Amino acid sequence: MTPIKGIVVGHGNLAAALIGAAEQISGPNSGLTAISNTDCDRGLLEERIMNAVTPGPALVFIDMPSGSCHFAAMRRIQSLTDVRVVTGVNLAMLLEFVFHREGDVDEIAAHIADVGARAVVAR
Repeated sequence: MTPIKGIVVGHGNLAAALIGAAEQISGPNSGLTAISNTDCDRGLLEERIMNAVTPGPALVFIDMPSGSCHFAAMRRIQSLTDVRVVTGVNLAMLLEFVFHREGDVDEIAAHIADVGARAVVAR
């Protein structure tokens, strides 16, 4: 089975920083690629995302819902059957992805979203 690619899309250097932190813990072969919205319009950002996810399967991690990165990702990948989007990316979900990226993309996306949500705690 082909491992799922992970594409982290974020504002500024956030995607690269998150991947860097994940790879410090997991090692350099994370299967993650960083995409930034820096110095590009929505069309160019969409192209960057499409080039990274095809061919799939892929899971796209977005820094926050309803931002420019989210809109760019959702516009064109909704028609792709083997690509899913998870918003609110955090380090916990990226690490879970790195170690569990083989299988059904829908199941992995749901599991990763659950892990990420459980990592957010207020005390």
